[in-house]
Amino acid sequence: METFILLTRLVSEEVNPSFAIQQKEKRVMEKIEKFLPDVKWNQSFSITGPWDYIDIFDAPDKNTAMKVSALVRYYGGAHTEIWAALEWSKFKETLHELAEVMEK
Repeated sequence: METFILLTRLVSEEVNPSFAIQQKEKRVMEKIEKFLPDVKWNQSFSITGPWDYIDIFDAPDKNTAMKVSALVRYYGGAHTEIWAALEWSKFKETLHELAEVMEK
């Protein structure tokens, strides 16, 4: 499994004190569970700045992660951006492996 970061920005119509966003969130998560059962949701945060939410999830591959993004856009009516992420310890291992190859 690979880790991905999903940034979500609501359209202006969604930024209001109603509970509609909670209903959309529930619908989006139901669709992800139904169509992409291999996806594991890890964390969700509301953030400040140009994005409204950041979600961290695991997916088998980039193609599956792109499907998550598409479902959020379609059923959530939001703008999304997705990033691949690598745990710091794994990144350090990657650097050590690269250093070994470069020394040869």
